[in-house]
Amino acid sequence: LTVVLTGEGAPAGNYGHTSSGYSVYEEENDRLTESLCMKVSAIKSLSTEIGTEVKKQNKMLSEMENDFDSTGGLLGATMGRLRTLSRGSQT
Repeated sequence: LTVVLTGEGAPAGNYGHTSSGYSVYEEENDRLTESLCMKVSAIKSLSTEIGTEVKKQNKMLSEMENDFDSTGGLLGATMGRLRTLSRGSQT
């Protein structure tokens, strides 16, 4: 494959320049592209795991909120009974 190099800094016409000089850049681009793809894949995997963990944590917080509400109601009822008992013993 013969490439004619033209444009700024390149000689006009075909002086025997081949694409082999550019293959080094292409190989470097391929290597960097592969590295970038692996990093993107790792970030995607990590973000998926974070999303799963957030869902679990939100579920656990919701369950804890329900437990605290139940406990608060039970404690309130118990305190009400204790007030009633303490008033009854004062008479």
